[in-house]
Amino acid sequence: MSGHSKWSTIKHKKAALDKKRGKAWSKLSRAIIMAAKAGGNPADNPTLRLAIDKAKADNMPKDTIEKAIKKGTGELQSASYEDVLYEGYGTGGVAVMCKAVTDNRNRTSAEIKKIFERAGGNLGAPNCVAFQFKQKGVIVVAKDKADEDRIMEVAIEAGAEDVESSEHIHEIICAADALEDVRKAITDAGIEPESADLSMVADNIISLDLVRARKVMRLIDALDEHDDVEAVYSNSTIPDDVVAQLAKE
Repeated sequence: MSGHSKWSTIKHKKAALDKKRGKAWSKLSRAIIMAAKAGGNPADNPTLRLAIDKAKADNMPKDTIEKAIKKGTGELQSASYEDVLYEGYGTGGVAVMCKAVTDNRNRTSAEIKKIFERAGGNLGAPNCVAFQFKQKGVIVVAKDKADEDRIMEVAIEAGAEDVESSEHIHEIICAADALEDVRKAITDAGIEPESADLSMVADNIISLDLVRARKVMRLIDALDEHDDVEAVYSNSTIPDDVVAQLAKE
């Protein structure tokens, strides 16, 4: 069990209120640019295909997507971006990693360090927590799209490792290289996923009470809000009753 779905439940609820599309599109564009550096044909570049799918799911215009691809392949001029992985700890020793894309590593590092400190955590050295995580495919399906037995049947048959269901979503966990096959099987079964992405899933999970969950969420939200941060991962989970309390706040 990844313990991942409780955070996804909260993020799923918050997403309905998120109107910051400009910032989201900026992050998606940079993800496409970075992916396109390895080749501009989505058919031959799974990372690019995944980045494009995410952009389309967020209703990014086709010409904006195409422009980002051309920037990545060098057909159009672009800032010089690089991937950076930051690792550290939140309240109670919770492991936190965030992936960023930046054109100024020194600036971004200083800002990420400050975010950790303001939330009661601390930025660590490279590889201080990365060993606790493995890259997995994570597919999220809204609960009203299929019942648990149906999604379990389809996902496991397609090669998924686990299915976790919470109040609002089903979360399917699979090997990173099986993500496209599992996503396609779910779609072919007439079930439309809300998202399908590569994620870092922790081997061992820390369960948080309400006080610690608030503090860890404060850190994760602050990192998510940073312009350069593409994704945030944590080895924490929260019980259903705490999820319900947080969702009301």
